[in-house]
Amino acid sequence: MSTLDLRGPINIQVVLALTLPSISEEEINRIQAAAPPGSTVSVVSSVRQAVAQAGNVDVILGIIPEVLFDAAPKLKWVHAIASGMDAMLYPKMRDSSVLLSGEKGLVGGHLADTGFGLLLALTRQIKTALSLGPDGWNHRPAMRTKEVELEGMTMGVIGFGGTGRAMARRAVAFGMNVIAVDAMAVPGSDGVDDVWTMDRLPELLGTSDVVAIGAPLTPETRNLIDDAAFSRMKRGALIVNVTRGEIIDGDALVAALRDGRCGGAALDVAPIEPLPADHPLWTFDNVVMTPHTAGASQLRGPRNIARFCENLRRAQAGEHLIGLVDKQSGF
Repeated sequence: MSTLDLRGPINIQVVLALTLPSISEEEINRIQAAAPPGSTVSVVSSVRQAVAQAGNVDVILGIIPEVLFDAAPKLKWVHAIASGMDAMLYPKMRDSSVLLSGEKGLVGGHLADTGFGLLLALTRQIKTALSLGPDGWNHRPAMRTKEVELEGMTMGVIGFGGTGRAMARRAVAFGMNVIAVDAMAVPGSDGVDDVWTMDRLPELLGTSDVVAIGAPLTPETRNLIDDAAFSRMKRGALIVNVTRGEIIDGDALVAALRDGRCGGAALDVAPIEPLPADHPLWTFDNVVMTPHTAGASQLRGPRNIARFCENLRRAQAGEHLIGLVDKQSGF
């Protein structure tokens, strides 16, 4: 089911969280105007507040932890403010009739910005320069011998959704060739003529100079990049991950960095979050990490609120929602 019958007044609850820390009065008014006449819009700043007020809630814009789901018996639809759905797809929610939509296709740009920033920090020795500070001038010859150019390299993208396409678009701008695989039959774009099926993942790994993860976390993608996958990679290839850390087996990554199968890792997400201070990944010069911050953008909240308002219109018109999540597949 991808349509929703909202013909009468509804109660909308906006649950603020990390990816939507605030909402303006103007945005609240836009939601009110898009909702059926007579609807109410309430804003809560914590899950505890949300639970206390959830008894009559029909629609949530925000997050849906299990405790909130249990407290909202009238719930019909959740429009998520998170791009990864794995935390919301516990069995009760996954198997219910509650619709789940969200930011699918809206968050790729800023994730890819961080992905390429981290990649350049490795290939252009920017991480080394920042670490050395003024002493960097004494290491210029050594740094220059390690710098590589992306022009002419091949990027293999795993998961060709919004993030994967945004990574491909940036790769093409840097003069790279791009190949991609996806679990779904999706059209090519952004320099990729044909998106391969997942059975060709070994071919992608063996061909790519840079492997970029753009996939969601599902049972099928958890630990997808394991020891066997690193062994199939072109020796010394770099890996970039800005979606979910658990897609890469952490122990396998450490082993591949140690023996040279992996030439470096650019990570916004980690196998364990927060990554413990004594984790081996902190010890590698050819690993650069940010603390799961790639999802931030000044445009993210307004984009998603605009989509939510459009979906409110669609729900009243009997049209398909956009950004709808297939709860059984996880994306």
